[in-house]
Amino acid sequence: MRVVIIGPAYPLRGGLATYNERLARAFRAAGDEVRIVTFSLQYPNFLFPGQTQFSTEPGPPDLDIEVSLNSVNPLSWWAVGRRLRRERPDLVVFRFWLPFMGPSLGTVARLARGNRRTRVVAITDNVIPHEKRPGDGPLTRYFLSACDGFVTMSRAVLADLQRLGFGRKPALYRPHPLYDNFGAPKPKAAALAALGLPADVGYLLFFGFIRAYKGLDILLEAWADPRLEALPVKLIIAGEFYEDAVPYEALVNKYQLESRMVRATDFIPNEQVANYFCAADMVVQPYKHATQSGVSQVAYHFGRPMLVTDVGGLAELIPDGVVGYVVPPTPGALADALVDFYANKREEAFAAGVRQEARKFSWDVMVGALKEVAGL
Repeated sequence: MRVVIIGPAYPLRGGLATYNERLARAFRAAGDEVRIVTFSLQYPNFLFPGQTQFSTEPGPPDLDIEVSLNSVNPLSWWAVGRRLRRERPDLVVFRFWLPFMGPSLGTVARLARGNRRTRVVAITDNVIPHEKRPGDGPLTRYFLSACDGFVTMSRAVLADLQRLGFGRKPALYRPHPLYDNFGAPKPKAAALAALGLPADVGYLLFFGFIRAYKGLDILLEAWADPRLEALPVKLIIAGEFYEDAVPYEALVNKYQLESRMVRATDFIPNEQVANYFCAADMVVQPYKHATQSGVSQVAYHFGRPMLVTDVGGLAELIPDGVVGYVVPPTPGALADALVDFYANKREEAFAAGVRQEARKFSWDVMVGALKEVAGL
């Protein structure tokens, strides 16, 4: 089968690019011929809050990646769409995560399926965005109406599709597969040494781009709890600010947290991901709202316990009391769970639960679901 994936990939960086590249390898392992079409321009600079959209690492030599889609240039949309219509691939898989992408991806999808052979499906991370803007609804509907089917990675997004009126199209929920492409798990001592961190204290990890909905402010409020201050534990913040850092710095200063933190607030390159996760006693995701999170699937791969908040689809993947904690998104609830984790020495038991639970999250399952909703 000939498959084209349309979405972020190298030379772009970040979780979406990493996911799409891993998905391409999964299709290839299933015997399919696969190419990725990525963006020559993903976001205009005025819409991009980070330092750079582009990777400084070498590209993946084993993948066929075409850099040709410009999110704000209709001539590019038509060129990509018409080429796909001529090439007649069996399946085009779009990655949809933001209404801003609706016009470009929706136009390419309509043109591609115009050959009456190509099936068009989407992995929909979100259909109702975390940060709402005027026009979100029409832009999202323009894209969704061009698709033959959908795979969601949380039941909440599957329900959102139905609420938006797309319940009659084939759609399946399949959990986010494991992010197993950041290297093998390593001993904690080796990870700490690689990061230059002393091994005589424990570490909690907040990982990923820092945005308001991810709740770092809640975690900093929790971290000020006197019970946690007494523990020999530091909080690692590993991820680039995608918004103003001033409110977070104010909390650090207010509660005098600096000496109990490790800052790594630049973009974390792929070769360092294993070190941060394997150095951590537990990964903390104090989100205020969410659909699903790739961070959980990285933690599963590295066998790390997790603390997540009971929002969106996060709790679907984290059995409370088996692989970690599911708590309300409040400082008090987070602090209580963190105290329990260390007071009752739960790391080994939760890590064993993580290893058992991780067996459910296969890339083969995701590939099969995409073909199923496409009717192939």
